[in-house]
Amino acid sequence: MGRFTSLAYPADEVRARLFSTLHTQPFSLLVASACGMAMAWVCAMKSGIPALGILAVALTALSLVLISLAFWLRANPQLITARWLHDYYPILAFIYASMVGIIAAIALQRAAPLDVQVLAVAYAVAYCGGVCFRSAGRPLLALGQMVCALLPIVLASAMADTAGFIMLAIMLFCFAVSMGFVTLSVFRQLADQILALDTSMKHAAEMREQSRTDAVTGLLNRSGFNHALDTLITTLPEGEKVVLIWLDLHRFKEVNETLGHRTGDKILAEAARRMRVAAPDTGIVARFGSDEFLMAARMRSRAECETLASAVVETLMRAHRVDGKRIESGASVGAALMPDDATSADRLMQSADLALFHAKTMGPHKVRFFDTAMTRALARKKEIEDELRSAIQKDELSIFFQPIVDLETGRIRSFEALLRWFHPEKGELYPDEFIPVAEDTGLIVTLGNWITAQAARTAMAWPEEVTLAVNLSPVQIKAPGAALGILSALRNAGLDPKRLELEVTESLFIEDDASTAAFMADLAREGVKFALDDFGTGYSSLHYINRYPFRTIKVDRSFVSGPHTGRRSDAIIRAVAEMGNTLEMEIVAEGLETIDQVQAVRTAGCTLGQGYYFSRAVPDYLAAMLLTQEAKRLGEHFTLPQERLAG
Repeated sequence: MGRFTSLAYPADEVRARLFSTLHTQPFSLLVASACGMAMAWVCAMKSGIPALGILAVALTALSLVLISLAFWLRANPQLITARWLHDYYPILAFIYASMVGIIAAIALQRAAPLDVQVLAVAYAVAYCGGVCFRSAGRPLLALGQMVCALLPIVLASAMADTAGFIMLAIMLFCFAVSMGFVTLSVFRQLADQILALDTSMKHAAEMREQSRTDAVTGLLNRSGFNHALDTLITTLPEGEKVVLIWLDLHRFKEVNETLGHRTGDKILAEAARRMRVAAPDTGIVARFGSDEFLMAARMRSRAECETLASAVVETLMRAHRVDGKRIESGASVGAALMPDDATSADRLMQSADLALFHAKTMGPHKVRFFDTAMTRALARKKEIEDELRSAIQKDELSIFFQPIVDLETGRIRSFEALLRWFHPEKGELYPDEFIPVAEDTGLIVTLGNWITAQAARTAMAWPEEVTLAVNLSPVQIKAPGAALGILSALRNAGLDPKRLELEVTESLFIEDDASTAAFMADLAREGVKFALDDFGTGYSSLHYINRYPFRTIKVDRSFVSGPHTGRRSDAIIRAVAEMGNTLEMEIVAEGLETIDQVQAVRTAGCTLGQGYYFSRAVPDYLAAMLLTQEAKRLGEHFTLPQERLAG
């Protein structure tokens, strides 16, 4: 760093720092001025020189002005940077220095008593030494004061034309030169320190900015958003609200896995750009996680908040075009308001997160605003989760088996394994209540493998031609090592994989996940069969049948025993049965409750039936009893039974 840069660049900052120190701490000035006034009055009174009396009065008046100014600025520090102070303070300083020098010069010139001369010269020299350090932030001010104070003394000493006074003049001149260099040196050191401090603070600000910014999108990250949200809340005007929108991009994980992280980053960057555009002027936008974004803004009403949330969903629903590829995305959105739903930033975040959870359960492109019922639902979910973990450990869970019957022979072809939970205090809890909780918490993976293992052990006691059907959750299927977990359960039980049929619903294929296809292919190679459950309730079912290795289709009970059964549903069943026969697939009619329904689906072409007409789901020992009863009928001509096999 060059000397010129050190002298020039931070001079204003050095001056501002020193001015702040001088004028907000007036006591040192008070002491120095008191000494100056005492010197002037002693010189005037002891010498009896009228001019010194006049100068003592003037110096006292100026000292009082400077002291008053210092105390006033201490009480009003915002005025220290005022332009008038910087312009007029040097004039006052030069006048004061000049009076100090003139007093000493008159004392020398008029041959005042020796102690008066010494006192006046000593104070002037001390004064010059002080200002050279105190005013080093403004070298011209320091040097100017020194010249004003010493020049009259040097001239008076030179005019005395004696060796002692001439030597004094020379020494004072040398003193002034050396103090000038000292002043410049101090200034350079102060300048370098302030420049270094400025650079350090700038780097610190840059690091702080980087630590609060997401590298991919340029938005705020978690830390930055938390800081900005706190500021937004603390400065919220009376009568306004803060809306917090928490969104989760749809299918982002699939994009990353199939198209690569480079494409995923472009999707994130484009989503960030759209959110910036959608955000109001007061809005702050952040990337909170892998595919999660946050937006907070001030709003006047709930209606405005709902409009903003809808606008965010709409802009993210538009397809992305990356590297020539059209990528469909979208988002689920949860939102919460302050002060309606929360009184703190943490509570606001929790409420929006909970609303997002409920929005995701509704599917993509949905918006949910927080309400208190969500908190109760969350508490109930947490209770079920804790009790379910305990139930797994305490063997409170049971597996029941519902037969699937051959509609031509009446023989039991398979049993579907169904989970039952008999709570020691609450009685039977239905799967519709606890299976979603198991899926949300990840317990479904452990639970699913346990069901497969337990059911496989039971199936080992059945005749080899009787197979086992087990329902699989989409969450379980997409878990790492899902196929290995199922095969391991079969090996431990000793059950042939060919005797296992896994039932999946069409909801599994909405995202058309490559990992699902790999899962099914891995198990199909080992002989495991697959059934498409609840057929007709999803989308593009024929596409799924064509792509994936299904051997069985289960027609949903709504077509068999629902409130809208009739000619249309019968025609659908016949069409599905004909397709199944052509593709050599089994067609199972679910929900059979009457003999008329059984006859109708058999006439329509269904090959298998399941429902209360044949049997409810029963414990393993009753399933074995059904097989025993069937064995006694072997060899007899089958006619449709008029009563259920088990009540």
